[in-house]
Amino acid sequence: MARIVGYIATSLDGFIATPDENLDWLTQQPDLNLGEHDYRNFIKTISTVVMGRATYDWVAKYPGEWEYAGKRVIVVTSRPINNPKGPLETHSDIDSLIAELRALDDGNVWMLGGGKLQMTFMERGALDEIEIYVISEIIGSGIPLFPPTGLRASPRLISAQGFGAACARLHYRFA
Repeated sequence: MARIVGYIATSLDGFIATPDENLDWLTQQPDLNLGEHDYRNFIKTISTVVMGRATYDWVAKYPGEWEYAGKRVIVVTSRPINNPKGPLETHSDIDSLIAELRALDDGNVWMLGGGKLQMTFMERGALDEIEIYVISEIIGSGIPLFPPTGLRASPRLISAQGFGAACARLHYRFA
């Protein structure tokens, strides 16, 4: 059975992007070295990437290669995607998607992108673990890590680790 995991960065004040969807507060960290927890190591453990439509649109607007070559990519959307940037599937029924993902046995599933889809999976008890990288930047406003939905949960902290003055990694497991 596949594990469904999150791997996401947030500003110290709880935002994953500025209001105009900018990530400069994250990408311009000069000495950020996550060692064994680096994205390049993480993505090697992933066979399937799941993202919402807003995240796909954000990823697709940047030039360059399709970043998820060799991975199964699923976009949760009810709208067609014309001329997709890379090979992908679309799904609109979350519950059937969760059942399909749980039946996988070829590697982990990454809930990529914003907290909205991750929250939807958490509400259904379908997110197994999440790694949150808290960057020592206060950006004042933007897209929240998790949108307020009324969900109450008590994930178990597996580990907490600092990476210099710029970052703390929090790793949680859901019951």
